[in-house]
Amino acid sequence: MRLDAAQTASALPFDRLADALAEVLILKRRGGVSAPPRLHMPLPGGVLLVMPATDHQLLMVKRITVHSGNPGRGLPAIQGEVTVSDAATGKPLFELHGPTVTARRTAALSLLAARLLAKSPTGPLVVVGAGVQARTHALAFHEGLGVKACAVSSRTAAKAEALAQSLRQAGLDAKAVDAQELSGMLSESSLVVTATTATDPVIPDRVADDAFLAAVGSFSPRAAEIPAGLVRRSQVYVDDLKAAQEEAGDLIRAGVDFGRITPLEDVADGAAQGPDSGKGPVLFKSVGHALFDLAAARLAMCSLSAASPAS
Repeated sequence: MRLDAAQTASALPFDRLADALAEVLILKRRGGVSAPPRLHMPLPGGVLLVMPATDHQLLMVKRITVHSGNPGRGLPAIQGEVTVSDAATGKPLFELHGPTVTARRTAALSLLAARLLAKSPTGPLVVVGAGVQARTHALAFHEGLGVKACAVSSRTAAKAEALAQSLRQAGLDAKAVDAQELSGMLSESSLVVTATTATDPVIPDRVADDAFLAAVGSFSPRAAEIPAGLVRRSQVYVDDLKAAQEEAGDLIRAGVDFGRITPLEDVADGAAQGPDSGKGPVLFKSVGHALFDLAAARLAMCSLSAASPAS
């Protein structure tokens, strides 16, 4: 069975996906799931990423390609699929639309992090970027946290306005803002998401001390969306500590001490406390991991089973 983009999205509602991610994070900490480092293979103008993972019942393999020049060709920047099989036999079970899985599980993980770490989780929200991740994050925060107000900033004003219009149609009070307006709004917004392909910081260090930031755009040690000074004054949490040490350019370029950074799984499992009041903003840095795709596969399996006629 192959699910298209719309069917994949329907099987992965943000609230339930955040819960599924919490379950997998706890299993990860307790040794109940496993995944090797993802394979990177350079391609002309892009990269191939292959990511397997298992909970010893399901076997998930995600294969995606990332070509940043594709939008100029009228093609999606991210393409690929998630295949799900029975771990005991290898029997194929179903296939999910890879870019949709990536978009929704990334946004749902930020949603989970905001649930666990944000001091004022209802917003207002600032989203920097106007692509797929920017849109899914705004929708996830709207549906999962009740966020109503959202400002969208992008290097391309037309793209920011198009996203704001799309979000208004989805029920958000959304508006596009320019760089000057963004700088002023950062000090007033309790939620900030950066979801860009930029290699250098996209926001100034104007974020309020009680803000929650989710930085999800960069996954290269040479790229950083968040300025080093803001990283250093923040309480930092990551989606996966080992992956962050290798790929989180925001943190690497800021020279942080990874021994003082908390993986989100520790908070989800109750082994670590949430952020301390008065000790600066909370920064959640996400670079991605195959186990998050496994969480999506587990939820999709439940959704498909529930939709199947009773035998």
